[in-house]
Parts: sequence; C-alpha cells; structure tokens
Amino acid sequence: QVQLVESGGGLVQPGGSLRLSCAASGSIFSIDAMGWYRQAPGKQRELVATITNGGSTNYADSVKGRFTIARDNAKNTVYLQMNSLKPDDTAVYYCNAVVWTTSRIKKGYWGQGTQVTVSS
Repeated sequence: QVQLVESGGGLVQPGGSLRLSCAASGSIFSIDAMGWYRQAPGKQRELVATITNGGSTNYADSVKGRFTIARDNAKNTVYLQMNSLKPDDTAVYYCNAVVWTTSRIKKGYWGQGTQVTVSS
C-alpha cells in the first residue's frame, strides 16, 4: 500500500503565504506525476498544479504567478508554496501521486486533504 500524508494547511490573512507538503510512503517503486488539487464547499475538485518526475510543471490559470510546485524525488515529497493568498483560495487541498508500486502496478493515490482558509 501507498500513503500520502499532507501538512502545512491553516488559517492565513489575505496576502499571506503558506507552504503545503505531501510525503508519499509505502510500497513505492517510482512516482510519475505528483500534484495538488483543491475543493471548495459546494464546488468540484479542481487542479491547482502538477509536476512530473522530470520537473515539468503545470498550473491552473487562477494560481499562476502566485503558487509554486516543487518536489524532492529522493524524499518522495511534493510541496506547494502559496503566496499572495486570496479568500477564493480557501478550500481543502489534496495531494495526488501516480505511483508505480513494488508490484509494478501503476495507480493514482490521494492524500486525506488539508484545510486552507484565507480570511481576515
């Protein structure tokens, strides 16, 4: 089995910053893409940012220039640096990883989610 554990969420004022982390562990052979998604109350889950194992990144238009995704392949960890936060960024943020397990099965995994609240 594979587990994704997120950390770093919380309450921040508009204009502030937060850094999310997500560490993958378990029966991992290798990890392809990793990413962050978010879901606000009453809305569908949406992509925030993704990063390949080669470092290529993709961002939602709403976060370009404010959020930065990065990963440490040696630690199987992905990060999301969020700057200039807005109330519209309030959501539960979920980590996702596409994993090749030690059984050579390719499967997507999700973390449990971490709440980010942007409010004064």
